[in-house]
Amino acid sequence: MTIDQFVDLVGDETGLPVTVDDAALGFDQLPGWDSLQLLVLLTALERETGRRISLPQVLESGSLADIYHVLTAGA
Repeated sequence: MTIDQFVDLVGDETGLPVTVDDAALGFDQLPGWDSLQLLVLLTALERETGRRISLPQVLESGSLADIYHVLTAGA
């Protein structure tokens, strides 16, 4: 999954208008972001990739870019 595909998935699943540039922002800087979005995203990523993603690593992530790195590190 490319970063562009990842950001598209984030937008589709959360309804937030995020861009690749937004991926580096901290979650507290993303308008409309809340902890529920994180669980929605994790579920969608597992569905899309067909594999389990480490919840502890995702919870330690401070940005969408961090989650993308967790996702691609196991690929």
